Amino acid sequence: MKTLFTAEVVCRGGRSGTLKSRDGLLDVVLGNPLESGLEKRGPNPEQLFAGAYAACYQGALKNAAKKAGATAEDSKVEVQVSLVEDDQGGYRLAVELHGQLPGVDHAKAQQIMQAAHETCPYSKAMRGDVSVALVVDPVIRL
Repeated sequence: MKTLFTAEVVCRGGRSGTLKSRDGLLDVVLGNPLESGLEKRGPNPEQLFAGAYAACYQGALKNAAKKAGATAEDSKVEVQVSLVEDDQGGYRLAVELHGQLPGVDHAKAQQIMQAAHETCPYSKAMRGDVSVALVVDPVIRL
């Protein structure tokens, strides 16, 4: 496997805190819909994840459409990410991917969306196909 790039983001304060990237391109105060008064302070983690997933999936959708001989230039992707509590008192994400491919018939659009779902890195991660390294870092710079 070849690493193409690595994003580095530091969080302080958890779901109600801040996110900052080492390169300075991301500097966000988080909102928290689960804490009164913090709902509208900024985006919540699920919104950020939904946005990132939508961008990644649409890239995969365009590639899949091209391979299928269709166009996805005017396509739209909406990703809905829900935070749900499971039966064990833990939390999980539930995701819905909505795609709009103007000019592509329904059956072909479904095939293209499935092909995109097979290649999108975020979709793969949601299936558990992600490696996670736990690193205790004595110094977090930022």
